[in-house]
Amino acid sequence: MTLIDALPVIGAFLLAGFVKGLAGFGLPTVTLGLLVLVRPLPDAMALMLVPALATNIWQGFVGPALVPALRRLWPFLLAAGLGALAGTGILARSDAVMLSGLLGLLLVASAALSLSGWPVPQPGPERERWVSPLVGLASGLVTGMTGSFLMPAAPYLVALRLPPQQFIQGFGLGVIVATGALAIGLAGGGLLPPEIGLASLAGVVPAFLGMALGQRLRRGMPEARFRKVVQAALGLLGLYLALRAFT
Repeated sequence: MTLIDALPVIGAFLLAGFVKGLAGFGLPTVTLGLLVLVRPLPDAMALMLVPALATNIWQGFVGPALVPALRRLWPFLLAAGLGALAGTGILARSDAVMLSGLLGLLLVASAALSLSGWPVPQPGPERERWVSPLVGLASGLVTGMTGSFLMPAAPYLVALRLPPQQFIQGFGLGVIVATGALAIGLAGGGLLPPEIGLASLAGVVPAFLGMALGQRLRRGMPEARFRKVVQAALGLLGLYLALRAFT
């Protein structure tokens, strides 16, 4: 990868890390949304892997809610890993442009749901037992096909009314499981060239730097306002990706 090729990649990880540090989520989704503007979706997914895993290992494992999150969410997490493997198989046989359009539609749906303020209904303990694996499977399939774990995982975890720290660590664990399965699937399908995997390492430093900047700024800015700005920007980006793919 030349310096000219590397600059948009570094910039994407810096911005995505900043968003994650400020809003607490979104590094894979923001990274993919930006990188698919200049790279094919499979390349963008491969480039996203190492920084997404590194930052979410920190988010998922560091904190007091690890054991409660695993105890409650293990069916969701297991199904997400299996779904991601299956979704990567679909990716290997599909049109990457159309899948980038699917990613765009998911970004639009996520933004619309977030900005509407509509409360996702809580499933309740009895329904949660069978709904969690289904949502995990769907989230994993979407991750395998598009690289984004945001939908429907994030709205579902919000609907569970998890304590804040348990939500943060649970979502991080979900990204780790689904992205790890995605990496295995990409490698098995020949979609993870060594040079792309090495280039992904270059995104770790700007991703963590962006996170540090975002966390620093978060102390002085209302988080709810920034989340709305981020969701609106993701929605517009998603609309562009969808229009580019389907028109």
